[in-house]
Amino acid sequence: MAAPLFTFEVHTPHRLFYSGQVEAIILTLLDGEAAVYANHSPFTAPVVPCLLKIKDKDGNWKTAFVAEGILEVKEHKNVLLADTAEWPEEIDYERAKKAKENAEETLRQGGMKFEVEKAASSLRRALMRIKARDEAGGKE
Repeated sequence: MAAPLFTFEVHTPHRLFYSGQVEAIILTLLDGEAAVYANHSPFTAPVVPCLLKIKDKDGNWKTAFVAEGILEVKEHKNVLLADTAEWPEEIDYERAKKAKENAEETLRQGGMKFEVEKAASSLRRALMRIKARDEAGGKE
């Protein structure tokens, strides 16, 4: 028997990144990793930069990078509003590595609280982009 499906969409400020019927999604919320399946209790939660895993209607897993956002789970549709979303093949690996190095250097130097927090956030985004590319076999 096939698993029940639900509608899932990922929107960014620039495009509709994903829309379809899915069996499950896995992503990282502010308080930890979460999996959502059909008929999940409704909730809204902040999302941190992470790998979004989508199990499509055929049972295949797809992985993408998503930046900060909000996940809204409802009975009829689940929507992720994200600052950025990228498939592994869309990620500029060299740019992600450079962003990682820059963030690590800023963290080493320290500085004002907002600079350190911004660098930590940049580092997490860069690491997740690199991980998405590496897991997809797209490492350069």
